Amino acid sequence: MSEKLKVAVLGGTGMVGQRFITILENHPWFEVKEIAASPRSAGKTYYECVKDRWKMDTPIPENVKDIVVKDVTDVEDVVKDVDFCFSAVQMKKDEIKAIEEEYAKTETPVVSNNSAHRWTDDVPMVVPEINPEHFEVIEAQKKRLGTKRGFIAVKPNCSIQSYAPVLTAWMPFHPTEAIVSTYQAISGAGKTFKDWPEMEGNIIPFISGEEEKSEKEPLKIWGRVEDGKIVPSDCMKITSQCIRVPILYGHTATVFVNFKDNPTKQDLIDAMTSYSGLPQKLNLPSAPKQFIRYMEEDDRPQVKLDVNFEHGMGISVGRLREDSIFDWKFVGLSHNTMRGAAGGAVLCAELLKAQGYIEAK
Repeated sequence: MSEKLKVAVLGGTGMVGQRFITILENHPWFEVKEIAASPRSAGKTYYECVKDRWKMDTPIPENVKDIVVKDVTDVEDVVKDVDFCFSAVQMKKDEIKAIEEEYAKTETPVVSNNSAHRWTDDVPMVVPEINPEHFEVIEAQKKRLGTKRGFIAVKPNCSIQSYAPVLTAWMPFHPTEAIVSTYQAISGAGKTFKDWPEMEGNIIPFISGEEEKSEKEPLKIWGRVEDGKIVPSDCMKITSQCIRVPILYGHTATVFVNFKDNPTKQDLIDAMTSYSGLPQKLNLPSAPKQFIRYMEEDDRPQVKLDVNFEHGMGISVGRLREDSIFDWKFVGLSHNTMRGAAGGAVLCAELLKAQGYIEAK
């Protein structure tokens, strides 16, 4: 690209917002032009807002330190000099839905990490390697919103990234049901151990809303576009338990699967390790070269060793073996704030740009 697209990060002071900021620091296609947050942050430089609550492992990027944070509710002011927005705002769900639509109606595309619009039936919820065809529904959404270039696209929940891609790769063998348990890092709640010391040495067996997302969101991803809406699939049943564990980054899943067909272990390994999609074909900047890898060691994947595979954008799988009740079982691992949150949203934006949905104003 000769000129980068200008981006606003909505909710840029929170943990996912900070992750957006770090990913975009040296991005070849996008540059951060505006940062918006709550009214209490408005008028301060980004450095002043986050210097005492910076949660990333790397320093605050120099290119954003002096950006004056705007009030996220001053929509017209935020978007006047940007081509599109990333959204990581922290509000009530109905408020998020309303403000993201308000941004879209200014003819500014919104690529959101939030869950508020995941079940709006004309909003695509996309893992770029799995269901890029769902972006087709954007045209119907524009008609509803009365826009020419403004729309909302979302990425799915972080909890499904460690197993839904694997089940997708196995669709030729017709999986029929799965039991999933996820062991989720505290950064999924926007926390560090400094913020949440009671999580040290602790497990909490409940994460609000997470089990419903884990069971239903894959079905929308596997669904079809019909009459300007996304119709979820009924191809399989998923039941889940979601547990918060004392890990900073990385969601691990243990999964038991039944199949209509009778694949061998090698069939399953070959299917997932060879699986790729449009991001790999187009060589998008954030796309992992290897989307899913299989690890033969009995004690892998491990969070400490494997969470940053492919810069946090790849999925690591291990311990694939036959089960005494179900057909097969495995362990999956994904990075929850990279592939599962900001990184996944950036990859969506890259694909939207490559397909002509996002352009310079």
